Amino acid sequence: MAQPLPFVLAVSEAPGDEDSQEPSPYDEREVHDSFHQLIQEQVAREGLELQDRAAGAAGSGHHTLLGPGGTVVHSTATLRILASMPSRTIGRSRGAIISQYYNRTVQLRRRSRPLLGDVVRSARPSLRQRDLELDPTAQEEEEKRSLLVKELQGLAGAQRDHLLRAMPLSLAEKRSLREKSRPPRGQRGRAGVLSCCGRLGDTCSLAWHGMGLALLAGLQALTPWRYALKRIGGQFGSSVLSYFLFLKSLLALNGLLLLPLLAFLVGVQAAFPPPPEPGAARAFTGLELLTGAGRFTDSVLYYGYYSNGTLSPPCAPRGPGGRCALGAGGLHYHMPLAYLCTVGVAFFLTCITLVYSTSRSFGESYRVDSTSGVHALTVFCSWDHKVTQRRASRLQRDTLRTRLKELLAEWQLRHRPRGPCGRLRYAAVLGLVWLLCLGTTLGCCLAVLTFSETLVATEQEGQLLALPLVVGVLGLGASYLFRSLAALERLDSPVLEAYVAICRILIFKMAVLGVLCYHWLGRRAPTLQGRCWETFVGQELYRFMVVDLAFTLLDSLLGELAWRLLSEKQLRRRRKPEFDIARNVLDLIYGQTLTWLGVLFSPLLPAVQVLKLVLLFYLKKTSLLANCQAPRRPWLASRMRTVFCSLLCFPSFLGAAVFLCYAVWQVKPSGACGPFRALDTMYEAGTVWVRRLERAGPGESWLPWVHRYLVENTFFLFLASGLLLAVIYLNIQVVKGQREVICLLKEQIRNEGEDKVFLINRLHSVYESRERRAAGAEEPATPPALLTDGRDATCWDS
Repeated sequence: MAQPLPFVLAVSEAPGDEDSQEPSPYDEREVHDSFHQLIQEQVAREGLELQDRAAGAAGSGHHTLLGPGGTVVHSTATLRILASMPSRTIGRSRGAIISQYYNRTVQLRRRSRPLLGDVVRSARPSLRQRDLELDPTAQEEEEKRSLLVKELQGLAGAQRDHLLRAMPLSLAEKRSLREKSRPPRGQRGRAGVLSCCGRLGDTCSLAWHGMGLALLAGLQALTPWRYALKRIGGQFGSSVLSYFLFLKSLLALNGLLLLPLLAFLVGVQAAFPPPPEPGAARAFTGLELLTGAGRFTDSVLYYGYYSNGTLSPPCAPRGPGGRCALGAGGLHYHMPLAYLCTVGVAFFLTCITLVYSTSRSFGESYRVDSTSGVHALTVFCSWDHKVTQRRASRLQRDTLRTRLKELLAEWQLRHRPRGPCGRLRYAAVLGLVWLLCLGTTLGCCLAVLTFSETLVATEQEGQLLALPLVVGVLGLGASYLFRSLAALERLDSPVLEAYVAICRILIFKMAVLGVLCYHWLGRRAPTLQGRCWETFVGQELYRFMVVDLAFTLLDSLLGELAWRLLSEKQLRRRRKPEFDIARNVLDLIYGQTLTWLGVLFSPLLPAVQVLKLVLLFYLKKTSLLANCQAPRRPWLASRMRTVFCSLLCFPSFLGAAVFLCYAVWQVKPSGACGPFRALDTMYEAGTVWVRRLERAGPGESWLPWVHRYLVENTFFLFLASGLLLAVIYLNIQVVKGQREVICLLKEQIRNEGEDKVFLINRLHSVYESRERRAAGAEEPATPPALLTDGRDATCWDS
């Protein structure tokens, strides 16, 4: 019984292939010994393809020869030169030719055989009496197969495997060809041993590569909120996703800030607690979770709990007089100096991290501002074909659809010019709205200052929440007022609308925090010198963080859930509220600023901020998916991360650093508590420690020198600041230079394409003039110069 060919390739048959005059490979006996003829056929076929494509490449102003059908006809020499170009010879390997040979063989075999359904029953062959040896088609296929095996046996092992891997055959056919092309076991010798070693090495490398991929997949799975962020980005776009990415970066930043505080302050003081004061024990009532006072006052949460002496482990008294032996107490830990240095190092690490993240995001966002071709890249190159799960493919589809909406919305905004009257009306409305916003900010600041003055003599715990509540109500009302005023402006760009809203709310938040800082250091610190005013400031900042979280919850319930229920039940329309990116981002910056302001007075305040951010993520994610809809005007948030990092670095962190530097260098510490209770300023802790080292002996003389010339000397501070600014400036210049280089390279690529078209047309003109002169034309055309520097084209003839 005749068997079909064991390997079948999916070859598409064009409807007009039956009338093709291409010679059958069955008659080309010489192709089995060498593939030279097939290479020549491929070159000729590529030349014919170039004839069809030359019509689009020819310029409208160049002299070209049009053939029948309007196509450009090049001469044989031009086609030969173009066919030998590197771009046309890519992939012309022996493996590719073998694959093409197989494709053409199977295609012609399919054409030559008629279907059994189209043949009369009497003319059909008998399958029972047909033998494989008598089938000429199968014999020829087996002969070609053996010749291909011989051809493969003449190659090296690595080259043979490479060619088999490149063939468009099934895995079973490739294994069969590999086994048949290997030499017999008795003739392998050293080559067989080397091939076995090579296969063993390939297996080990593949196993190692698979283990690495599995490890990377496991590490990616451990990334916090990975799937949640992809889902948010796919459904709501990059603008809403930027808020959650910013929240995630703040969580990492607070973790970095908390590590040195736990290691060198909180952990050490918890290991060596101070003796409890008589009558200081207080019962836990639960109100401490809101006010931060009561039982939390005498704990490692606040500044007043920390000792002002040198901590050392206890020792057993030895010798006469009951004294400890020298060095028996172990390591001595100077708490005031450790407190000051730990807070300073934590702030320095935070500053370096912020500057690095800002410069990196700036480089990623502003390096390339060209969007030409981004739509085609998004459509044809954005899909990840390795995704096989249904949920992942659905998520990738939503992400791609949202990305296309954002790109199209950004492209449409560039084609909406305003007239002179529209610009004048827009400027008037914008000025009026800004005037109202600044007036509201000034009135709220005066209200906060007046209300804080009336609460100076307040001692009850229940009334301690009055000032944070007033500030929270004013902030929430001002944000809704600013949003209502922004609706009057009717800005065309949603990106500009978000930036304006962020700027207005930022001015309001920073102005209110400036009033509160003046209230704490300028008004409360002098009146509480007999008490622990640092602990009071730490408690105030704790209360502000708790109230800020409470108002965020209230806003999610009333501003998003209540509006959705009202629109669905009462208004009978499916219109959900949109996620307010500006207000939510400024709430994050406001909370982080409170954390930086209070880290000196409450070392565990970053831990409270970490818990708050984790709770905020799940709260906002749930509210977003249940109560909010995607922006009606989608916009591409390509530079939002850079804006957020810049606002966090300069107004927020810089303001907190100025506040803490003023508290360390200028304000006198309280004499009743804390590690600096016997000093005029907190900065004197370093000076006292250096004097103690100078009296200890000459062994530690280098430490006072370091303190005198590197800490007390202002030149080093100015030098470090100058170096930091120089690094930032150089980074900005490097990014700017990279942008210019990328733009020049894009222009050069575009010019290279135009040069190719120009050279093709000139080559065609030169060889056309040659043919005319050879044909004996009456007035032969002078060939145009190929170069633009005035040289004649006769050099090409020679």
